[in-house]
Amino acid sequence: MSHAYKPVQWNRTKLIYDAFLVVGIGAYLLIFLTLAPRLSAAAALVEGPIWKMRAYGSCAFICLSLILAIGPLARLDTRFLPLLYNRRHFGVITACVATLHAKAVLDWYFAFAPISKLEALFTSNTSFGQVIGFPFEIFGILALTILLVMALTSHDFWLSFLTPKVWKGLHMLVYLAYGSVILHVALGALVGGGNPVTLMLVAASMIILITLHLRAGLAEARKERAFAAAPVAGAWVAFGDVDDIPEGRALIGTGAGGERIAVFKVKGGLSAMSNVCSHQGGPVGEGKVVLGLVTCPWHGFQ
Repeated sequence: MSHAYKPVQWNRTKLIYDAFLVVGIGAYLLIFLTLAPRLSAAAALVEGPIWKMRAYGSCAFICLSLILAIGPLARLDTRFLPLLYNRRHFGVITACVATLHAKAVLDWYFAFAPISKLEALFTSNTSFGQVIGFPFEIFGILALTILLVMALTSHDFWLSFLTPKVWKGLHMLVYLAYGSVILHVALGALVGGGNPVTLMLVAASMIILITLHLRAGLAEARKERAFAAAPVAGAWVAFGDVDDIPEGRALIGTGAGGERIAVFKVKGGLSAMSNVCSHQGGPVGEGKVVLGLVTCPWHGFQ
């Protein structure tokens, strides 16, 4: 591991990851726009541009929900670790889809406004004193702004320029973006008559994400208690049994001073290092050894 800034270059894994994202999102949009208008007679009467904005909006919401689910899933089951790799690419694509949703809204509802489309968007609804009819567009704008800022600062240059602590704090705003999207979708559904499918999708997303984060948090807390109760003999701290460490992977524990440490096993030998990746502060101990190099699961930093 190096303490210096080193950009992570493009590689085959990144290209495959992005290809799956693009194909999956493209397939979702195609299926949505093809099948949704045919679900009922009432659906067939809905204008095509409205279906486009619904397709983009629902796709962005699902993508954001999946992004937030990847972290706890990877901690609960290592089989999800490949999804964690280059998750920020997923975020950039999600921001692009959300931008398409916003553009579709502006082009349809404010195309003939006597003022600019953005100005019309902010001034067309000022009913702040009520729930049903509240200007839910504000929450959508806030979420889109956060997603765009995160996308624009996702490159390694900004990590180095802003420092890892500031960069990570900025990208933690994704939870604020998710909450804003929830309010945007829920209030918008109420204005539109309370579409049960939309409300069920929002509720299911919230329940699943809260459950996953709680389970992952409880699992981490159990590990912390186990490490805290481990016997200490002089300068030695008991992490666990050597046989519990899979070949090429690590066992993560806490040193006497509270530092998180990863102990890797490679070809029968053991090596200990800080569990904090010098790239973006990721949990390097959750990664694996590739060609003799410890590889962080977040972005493949070695």
